[in-house]
Amino acid sequence: MKLTFYGHDQRYAVEQSLLAFFPDERPSYDGAEENEAVVSLHTAARYTTAVTRMRYGGASARGVSRVVLTPEMDEYEAERLRQKAVKLSFFKAARAITGVTPTWGALTGIRPGKLAERFLAQGKTPRQVDGILKRTYFVSPQRRRLAIETAQAGLRAKADLHREDISLYVGIPFCPTRCAYCSFVSQAVERSLGLTDDYLAVLHREITAAGRMVSQTGLRIRSFYMGGGTPTTLCAGQMDRLLGHISDSFDLSGCGEICVEAGRPDTIDREKLAVLLRRGVNRISVNPQSLSDAVLRAIGRRHTAEDVERAMSLAAEMGFAHVNMDLIAGLPEDTVDGFCATLERCLAMGADNITVHTLALKKGSRIMLEGAALPTAQEVGQMLDFAASALRASGFSPYYLYRQKYMSGSFENVGWCISGAECLYNIYIMEELHSILSLGAGGSTKMVDPVRERICRVFHAKYPGEYMTRPEKIQENLDEFRRFHEQMLRGAD
Repeated sequence: MKLTFYGHDQRYAVEQSLLAFFPDERPSYDGAEENEAVVSLHTAARYTTAVTRMRYGGASARGVSRVVLTPEMDEYEAERLRQKAVKLSFFKAARAITGVTPTWGALTGIRPGKLAERFLAQGKTPRQVDGILKRTYFVSPQRRRLAIETAQAGLRAKADLHREDISLYVGIPFCPTRCAYCSFVSQAVERSLGLTDDYLAVLHREITAAGRMVSQTGLRIRSFYMGGGTPTTLCAGQMDRLLGHISDSFDLSGCGEICVEAGRPDTIDREKLAVLLRRGVNRISVNPQSLSDAVLRAIGRRHTAEDVERAMSLAAEMGFAHVNMDLIAGLPEDTVDGFCATLERCLAMGADNITVHTLALKKGSRIMLEGAALPTAQEVGQMLDFAASALRASGFSPYYLYRQKYMSGSFENVGWCISGAECLYNIYIMEELHSILSLGAGGSTKMVDPVRERICRVFHAKYPGEYMTRPEKIQENLDEFRRFHEQMLRGAD
């Protein structure tokens, strides 16, 4: 669909709305096309008005939305309202043409719970917030409940934070194989064994410098997360030295959560888990994505469902405080019945966290390059509805929520847990409650000043080889992190 804008450049918001209504369409901005949306924004004395005129499949429609901007508003709030007007005007035109109301209504973007959190923080009751999400944004009942409950979890986590608190992320960009849905910057181990030791040597140096910077800046680590890739592709000795160096370099006495992704069961053994326990890891993630061997083969996994059960049994026997399992709704060759059976088996294995993702079709993934037999959006919706019902019946509640581009059915990813088993790191990063210092290749450091609602990012070298040969980039990122927090903490005095 051709998109034409007048008076604004709300490209991301409109593109997300486009995908929600017309998942097979892709935005274009040049040339002539039969399907077109012209989205204009005009500011007058009282109202700022967005108008969308849309043609699609021979039908046409017009959507209008107005907001009031006042002189005392800061630019952040004014921009948020302009974006709201644009999104709602496009939503109304698209709904008039299709007769469809997406499950998230007019809400777009990665963090739909942010809106609910803002209203709750202003003192509105959950019932009042539910009414706003229903009447203004046309969100379905189940998604309104998700947004409100995850917003409440975010506010509880926020209440326990101080200005000096941050989280630490360390990336290990290696995996046993590359999954068909994956677009992460990671190297298959069999192709990159020669890189691992050199990568870790550079990472150790970055950890030393980062630890010194965090200490000198007066910051405190509240949660630690090692992800990837698959960190447990490292051997036990490498993992032991890495975790030991992290604890030597950072004061983790205020860190209540130390999490390592042990995502692939074919990388888990007793020796590695013993290292994690000895080094204070109190949370691991075992990520089968499916417990159907046919689906596992289709996504390029070398392990079986039996391997997952073995890994979970070992983790339970060794006494990890918290264990998460990740599942994906909408994988190649999966069915509604197959997904439901997977979820029920995961519940039987005793995980106290289960994260239910929706398949996102990512550029560069094998699914996009080669194609695959995927469940329909309707079938994915049935999978997610079953998951919510079964998890709630088993005592789980949603505690964090996010969406991605090109998700099947424009649904969501939700972290579910037993009360008290929340992964705080996930809440901190998704709700943008404080800064995340990211170390290693492919990572993104996010610097957050929650008082001034200011967020800045610095990106790390993408590939392990580039990361190892650009020490100046590593230092630049650490210096930027230091400057941001020195200014933020000075402003709090």
